[in-house]
Amino acid sequence: MKPSSFKRTYAFPFQYDVPSYTTEFIKNTSVVKRYIKFVKRYLYLVFKRQNNLEVGQIYQHHHRILWINKSAPSLGDSLMDLSSRVMLNGKEVVLFTDVKNAHIYRQDHIFSKVVTSINQLKDHKYDLVIIDSYSTRSIKIKSEVQPKTPFVGMYGYYNGPEVNRTLFSFHRMNQLLGYPESEAEINSTARATMNFPKDTVAAPIFHFLNKYVVIALGGEWDYRIYDKWFDVIDGLFARSSVLNLVLVGSSNAIEIANELMSVYGKKNIVNMVDQLTFVQTANVIKGSQILLCCDGGLMHAANAVGTPIVPLFARLTPEMQLTYCIVAFSSYDELNVKGISAERILDRYDKACKLLEI
Repeated sequence: MKPSSFKRTYAFPFQYDVPSYTTEFIKNTSVVKRYIKFVKRYLYLVFKRQNNLEVGQIYQHHHRILWINKSAPSLGDSLMDLSSRVMLNGKEVVLFTDVKNAHIYRQDHIFSKVVTSINQLKDHKYDLVIIDSYSTRSIKIKSEVQPKTPFVGMYGYYNGPEVNRTLFSFHRMNQLLGYPESEAEINSTARATMNFPKDTVAAPIFHFLNKYVVIALGGEWDYRIYDKWFDVIDGLFARSSVLNLVLVGSSNAIEIANELMSVYGKKNIVNMVDQLTFVQTANVIKGSQILLCCDGGLMHAANAVGTPIVPLFARLTPEMQLTYCIVAFSSYDELNVKGISAERILDRYDKACKLLEI
């Protein structure tokens, strides 16, 4: 183990650069802390007898692949971290992931099978295992289900700095495949993707809506929950009295959705909050003209289905969450999306409508 190996906790494993907060991470963490983080993971690999099974590339003979993705259970992170699976087209790839994420990848265009239980993997043979990171959890799973199979790591020892996860995923996969694509090719095409089963049904109401705009409400983190939707909706209906508006979100958006419906119930507005699955909601977003949202899972769903977005960001800049081929009209506040004015959002919406000819 080389003394400089601990740099792998913050140095990209590929030759290209992506947006990240690496400088801030190095500034705010000691060399000792970074070194300990690396040593712990390295020693655990040794303890689990996996260190000699690590390979540096995905080769042609690696046809049947198991991808272990358990380190980032949020829906948005999952879409970003697994986005580069499109580069494995032609291989048989089985995904082992969190139960709440599995439904996103049913009938996926790359994953031949999606499993959520270790018992579903022990009796199967693979040519290669892809591990999301060298966290204790992921290495433990790998050593249990495929103890003698070679493996590669997407994040590997990289741990700490915030990074554009989609670009990281694509550039790392490009490196593992031997750099078949240039930096410019990756940057111009990298994005998350979703496929919908043929029986995906959102809601009958959408058969009656010709054109509509979607607003994603709620959120898991307070600094990513917007509080001026009344002002925004006032502005939207002032611009078009015949606008069709659809509200989406999970259970944490029920209260605000009900408040909005009590005021705008007689307008062309449909409340679908907490009534659809994530995949169904993504399908609704796919059929919309544009999505207004805060940084979160539904924003990444919109990116995956190609819907233009008017997103609100705080703390993480748009460059950290979006890629070059995404059509976005972003607003940003350093601390909290609540610091973004309704006028700013409506201005971005106007620009989107003008550019997109909505």
